[in-house]
Amino acid sequence: MFKSMFRSSGFVIRVGAILMMMVTALGVMPASASAPAIPVIPDSSLQALTTTIGGASVLPTTRTVAHWWGSTVDPDNGVTYGYNMVGADPNNCSGSGCSVTIEADITPIIVNIDGLTFSGSDVLAPTLASPQFALNDYGSTPAATAAGSFPNAPALVEGAGGVLSQNDAGNMLQLEDATMRAQFNQTGSSNYHLILHPNVLPTVTINVPNNQGVLLQSGRGVVFADINISWWAAQIQNLETKADPTHLPIYLTNNVLLHIGKNVYNCCVIGFHGTRAAGNGGGSNNSNGNAVVQTFAWASWVQPGLYSRANGGTDWALQDIHALSHEISEWADDPFVNNTVEPWLTPTAPQYGCTGILETGDPVVSIGFAMGTNTYEQGPNPDGSQSADGYYHPEDETFLPWFMRTAPNTVSEPTQSSSANIGRYTFMGDLNPFVGFRQPATGC
Repeated sequence: MFKSMFRSSGFVIRVGAILMMMVTALGVMPASASAPAIPVIPDSSLQALTTTIGGASVLPTTRTVAHWWGSTVDPDNGVTYGYNMVGADPNNCSGSGCSVTIEADITPIIVNIDGLTFSGSDVLAPTLASPQFALNDYGSTPAATAAGSFPNAPALVEGAGGVLSQNDAGNMLQLEDATMRAQFNQTGSSNYHLILHPNVLPTVTINVPNNQGVLLQSGRGVVFADINISWWAAQIQNLETKADPTHLPIYLTNNVLLHIGKNVYNCCVIGFHGTRAAGNGGGSNNSNGNAVVQTFAWASWVQPGLYSRANGGTDWALQDIHALSHEISEWADDPFVNNTVEPWLTPTAPQYGCTGILETGDPVVSIGFAMGTNTYEQGPNPDGSQSADGYYHPEDETFLPWFMRTAPNTVSEPTQSSSANIGRYTFMGDLNPFVGFRQPATGC
């Protein structure tokens, strides 16, 4: 387990699970002849983690993203847990009020470090064309993560696809829309939607001082920027002052990862989501309850071969939009970073230890599926091996009933085949290879 706290310029950063990924940047300016001197981080040092920043309470009058509040009794401990989620209340909305569109303001970030440039602008077009924003049919998938020899290598490898969200087959949806519809069994002809409308904002350039970051490369030769997390969080905080609180700002980078503390090998954070409140953080200071609570997400595009081994090997799904899909899903289910649940533990994500946060991506880090057609960075890795396969690789996502120990699960879309608990506990359902996701979470 890895946990620590950082406090930087008014942000509290809780590192619970930081998708640790190595990124080789296509879109990185070509390395010079000295590139072989860039240190190689061994695959054994790579973990998959994500983090959250800040947290804020909200009132009905708070200026922030459209959201709803619900509560569920956890039968395991008898506690009633309340939670805020983005969009419309699936249990009480009606008609057109069930469809919510959030403006997603994407800021590509160009990062200059040690003579190389990692440009978020280079991955803007493939991100906009990805399942995160483009429409796809989630009725089936051509490939999904298999356990392999987990927990030994090869683990979390490419496996067979199959039926995915069967009740939404034939519907053309965005990724997060499909995920939320399945989570609350609002599939088929339901008019329930959570849609992200992308707006591209001007590019921002960040120059990294020599004492705040280094260059590293993966075992397959993918070069990436490794930046101090506290310093980077402060840069994102500065950008937050210009954001619209009713929108979701997304800060997009390319092969930019973060390390924790002074050890550059204590790496790598590839995304975080968070909240920044006005005043002292409560969201309602001296404003008659009409204060601003700004949500946001930063995620880095992950080049094939950074984490993903060759030929569908270990960490097959840890590439392209995996980090972005993780952060967007967690933002939707925990926008204000204050949804708590009974502590959970899973062998698929031991780096999180025993945690009591409703973070839907953390239990299933590195587990994902293939969707859409990806034409960016699909050639060989720098060492000549081949990790890219022509698809995007969204992460699987854990559903609310898993955290709430709800069994049977009559909240979510049924599993692909009949099961004792009826509903699925992750978006992939039966395609998730681990038995721990055929049943509710277990305690610590």
